[in-house]
Amino acid sequence: MGYYDDQQETRYREPNKSSKKVAGLSAFGGAIIGGALVLIASPIMSSLGLGIDDSASENNNANTEPNTEQNAENVINLDVNSAVTDVVSKVSDAVVGVINMQQANMFGSNETGETGTGSGVVYKKEGDSAFIVTNNHVIEGASEIEVALTDGTRVPATLVGHDELTDLAVLEIDGENVTTVAEFGNSDELSVGEPAIAIGNPLGLEFAGSVTQGIISATERSIPVDLSGNGQIDWNAEVLQTDAAINPGNSGGALININGEVIGINSMKISGGAEGLGFAIPSSIVQPTISDLEQYGEVRRPTLGITLRSLNELPSSALQGTLNLPEDVTEGIVVVGVQNGSAAADAGLQERDVIVEIDGKAIENPQDLRKLLYAERSIGDTISVTLYRDGDKQTIDVTLEEQSDV
Repeated sequence: MGYYDDQQETRYREPNKSSKKVAGLSAFGGAIIGGALVLIASPIMSSLGLGIDDSASENNNANTEPNTEQNAENVINLDVNSAVTDVVSKVSDAVVGVINMQQANMFGSNETGETGTGSGVVYKKEGDSAFIVTNNHVIEGASEIEVALTDGTRVPATLVGHDELTDLAVLEIDGENVTTVAEFGNSDELSVGEPAIAIGNPLGLEFAGSVTQGIISATERSIPVDLSGNGQIDWNAEVLQTDAAINPGNSGGALININGEVIGINSMKISGGAEGLGFAIPSSIVQPTISDLEQYGEVRRPTLGITLRSLNELPSSALQGTLNLPEDVTEGIVVVGVQNGSAAADAGLQERDVIVEIDGKAIENPQDLRKLLYAERSIGDTISVTLYRDGDKQTIDVTLEEQSDV
């Protein structure tokens, strides 16, 4: 019999009674001795890092359980990223490059070359034409304008109309190669904190179609604008504020919401150490403006028909001397010229009249007058003008007419 078979036989041999007793005592003694050894050895093994960690199995079990919070977060991130990708692909082909071409005298000959590049948004296709909205400052001074489509095609553009106050302009191009038209959303329904995506051509066509993402930081910002460059505020632009990156070349591009609708036309950025301060003209202003530009080539606004200066531009000696104003009148606008045949002339306004109120609202400077006339009144409205004439306070009714200047 081999070794293995011998072992099998010995292993299963029935023990006698005396051997059972001895075996029992031996087992009992071994258990006591083993327990004592475990008690003595456990601290030593633990200090050596050899102990058994009961929590290991618990941790292993925990790791096998699905992390529902992490999975939910991943799903949310995936949904947001997917939504951004979808809306960008929906709108991006409607955002084009706008090239300002100007003539320059070089070596005795006039040559036309690029002087600046901005962005524009195709908002309508009608017949054989496509219409693009951009910023007025993008095309200002251009002798020719070209539009660069996303497929690389460059086509000449015709200026339909422009408006300096809103900083908007409308261009018309051949629509043959235009495949995508953007849709406007309602900027009046925006909430602070909702996503905003800017699409444009920062720093030129080398970065055409760049996309930046942020939020709506504020919905009603009033930014002072100096249109004449004389250091005086001429207008307060009503804009949306966003922290989506807007850089030179983004001007005229689209600010869109998470539905892929254009809620603003990117217009400006405050520089000088400030970051995340970008501004866009809200769609609630863009849409009626471009409608006027298409129809009339300009924005039709009511006006008085006067030239004016702010009281705070004059020396204090002139207020009581030349104008004979009461000492407590320090704010208002001075009429320095009246256009023949204008609404002001018909109503009897004169040079040196100092306007302080219209319809009971204080008029402290020229931008107050423009804001009230352009945003709150219409052509044909009759307004009540409170003024001082040679120190006497009086009220004159004026029926507003359409004029090209205030």
